Amino acid sequence: MSRRTLEVQVTGSGSYPIHIEPGLLAEAASVCRRHAPAHRYAVIADSQVARLYGAGVVSGLEDAGLAADLFPFPAGEWNKSREQWAALSDRMLHARFGRDSAVVALGGGVAGDLAGFVAATYMRGVPVIQIPTTLLAMLDSSVGGKTGVDTEAGKNLIGAFHHPSAVLIDPAVLETLPRHQRSAGLAEAMKTAAILDVELWDWMVRGSSALSSGDPDASAELIERVARHKAEVVGDDPLERGRREILNFGHTVGHALEALEGYRLLHGEAVAAGMRVESRLGELLGITEQGTSERLAALLEACGLGGDWETDREPTEIRDAMSKDKKARQARIRCVFLSHLGEVATDADGRHSFALAEEDLAEPLATALRPARGV
Repeated sequence: MSRRTLEVQVTGSGSYPIHIEPGLLAEAASVCRRHAPAHRYAVIADSQVARLYGAGVVSGLEDAGLAADLFPFPAGEWNKSREQWAALSDRMLHARFGRDSAVVALGGGVAGDLAGFVAATYMRGVPVIQIPTTLLAMLDSSVGGKTGVDTEAGKNLIGAFHHPSAVLIDPAVLETLPRHQRSAGLAEAMKTAAILDVELWDWMVRGSSALSSGDPDASAELIERVARHKAEVVGDDPLERGRREILNFGHTVGHALEALEGYRLLHGEAVAAGMRVESRLGELLGITEQGTSERLAALLEACGLGGDWETDREPTEIRDAMSKDKKARQARIRCVFLSHLGEVATDADGRHSFALAEEDLAEPLATALRPARGV
């Protein structure tokens, strides 16, 4: 497969490329040199990814004459925290990294968000190259410039927009990815198809077996198609003040579940559950075409995401967690709903999310959860 390159045009901030090619990880040095020239590179990766790829990336940079150091941190979503942000920043300061440095975010969504936030705040901002190693990060978090950390109050409540200088995607690294991690990545692909592209949805239905098994050709095509959509939406609305809201389908309930589960759920698993609940909720509110939730649940099941992670949660605790989401405004929860597969609904003001008072949400949310609760 030849290299595929997409360009993310960011209003008011220029552009950056997304390079997709098997084996591209070995060319990290040339990507860094071209798109983020720096005196030194801080390669930030969690402990698992550092063990698999960290030394290779650092040695590749050094072999190309670029100074680089590896900064591992403990793996796990619960380590996407202010404490780890501070620890990594302090370690870079102790190692005398200056303003002429750059960060390489190597790993899944946790590493991308955490390392991106370090880059956004270190010396008031240094460049970052995103090198995602999970399907979820390749499809979603590495593109768009969202960085941040989680708190006890909720997910990603502290962060910054800091767009990468480039994104390097090597589908070959997915061969080391456990099946449940691959399935979690497919949740974000389904979200993209559900909100933007019914043809992509139908393609995923036909190819669910190949996608679930990690077929490299199917995975590469999926990455390009989804990344192209993400690049277009992010380019139009880099700071999420309008259309970019559509990317939050499944995330209001999903983020609530992640917080309630102490971030033990994979992000994709939480989004899968969130899409199930929010599509049923949209049908109950008369916003979403009837039957949409059944079609969505069927594809989730086919891709290994039929876990019903929302089963043991009470509507009141989910509603309370939703109210703490960063998308809430004026004491109202905001949710993105589908009009039908391939298109997001808009409210009376033309917004791509709907404001719901907690008291008005109680009964329909309870009903939306019932199918998963076996009631």
